[in-house]
Amino acid sequence: MSEEHDALRSAVRKMLAGASARSGHGTGLWQRLCTEIGVAGLTIPEQWGGSGATLLEALVVLEELGRTLTPAPMLGGLLGTQALLDSGNTNVCARLLPEVCSGERIVGVSWDGTVIDGFTDLVAVSEGSLFQVDPESRRGLPALDLTRQRSAVLSGSALSGSALSGSALSGSVAVRLGPVSADRLRDVACVALAAEQVGAASRALELTVEYAKTRVQFGRPIGAFQVLQHRMAESHVRTEAARSACWTAAEALVASAPEASHLAAVAKVWCSETFREVAAEMVQVHGGIAITWEHDAHLYLRRAWDAAQLFGSPQQHLNRVAEALLA
Repeated sequence: MSEEHDALRSAVRKMLAGASARSGHGTGLWQRLCTEIGVAGLTIPEQWGGSGATLLEALVVLEELGRTLTPAPMLGGLLGTQALLDSGNTNVCARLLPEVCSGERIVGVSWDGTVIDGFTDLVAVSEGSLFQVDPESRRGLPALDLTRQRSAVLSGSALSGSALSGSALSGSVAVRLGPVSADRLRDVACVALAAEQVGAASRALELTVEYAKTRVQFGRPIGAFQVLQHRMAESHVRTEAARSACWTAAEALVASAPEASHLAAVAKVWCSETFREVAAEMVQVHGGIAITWEHDAHLYLRRAWDAAQLFGSPQQHLNRVAEALLA
């Protein structure tokens, strides 16, 4: 982490103080993050009102949002913005991205016919092309994760089938914007999600350790029992390894390294599995209170299992790693 990264992390964490997964899906906090810190415009070039930073800076924000499970559209917005930039359509970028930076617009991207987070403008990837889609051509979906909005693009009105599996777009509400690499966007998505997962796992572990220090059983804090110390130490090691995997993959993507896609798959697998393990430990150590609506432990567990399936399951990406190693 550079000094700039630390300063960005500190600013975001300060603004998120008091925010939580129970804050709701309102836009007030998101607009403050955009106007006061500029989180939405981090990866947008200065010519369109952004900071001209890299994916690394965006990961700092995603990690902090993951810590609190704050319902903010950073992940979906980052992918929508990246898709627009990769399309090379400067006219559309000049029209949409300045308002994205200010928080007035949120550009979401359709992934396998599914869209995450709230949005005002929707783009979709199909057969190597990027399309602008009528945002009304979607419906809300129930989700295991209660802290993240999920929508489906209605087939026949904007998308016919899977947005990233090669199915063609149909209907007059879809307008082609330009070419786009679905593989690269997938890799960015995996690394961005991994940052969220690392932040959430880190906070889940912190809450577990805090509870273990104060919960007394058999006359002493449960954190004094060696078996729990070993389990929490294992969670710590896994979380730090997940952070290393995430940042290694991000640096490779920024540098356009030949092994970037392979490392993105590694990050997706390791960070997904780590978050699920740490969230499960959180529930176990907290005991009965962890499954009550009044405690956040079940929200972390829900996010862990739901996020693991986004942008492809861990097994799918593990197969990608195996294919790369055996090629």
